[in-house]
Amino acid sequence: MKIILNMRSDVPIYVQIVEQVQQQITAGELKPGDQLPTVRALAADLRVNFNTVARAYRMLDEAHIISTHQGRGTYILDESPPGAASPLQTPSLDALAQRFLDEMLRLGFTTDQVIAYFVKKAQD
Repeated sequence: MKIILNMRSDVPIYVQIVEQVQQQITAGELKPGDQLPTVRALAADLRVNFNTVARAYRMLDEAHIISTHQGRGTYILDESPPGAASPLQTPSLDALAQRFLDEMLRLGFTTDQVIAYFVKKAQD
């Protein structure tokens, strides 16, 4: 499993890990039954805090993408139930929306202008 982190990104590290695991599953690079590195091993590999990787693994586990068994390891599950990824999308959406708003404000748009734009687009 190859994870490349962008320490300068506004996207939290744990979200980057979650997204990259999901992308690798979608691309077929990780398959059902594949074993993931231990939390400690991945944290050491990535040079990040143990708790950061633990949080990413916990989110993946709660979304039924992976399964962790004490003493046996962490594995990619056979198939995620429909809608299982939705809890994982919120942190990504939050980070993306914040970057977008920051950029719009930097360009001189007001929050009201941005909201009005999206309201109009939703009505079209």
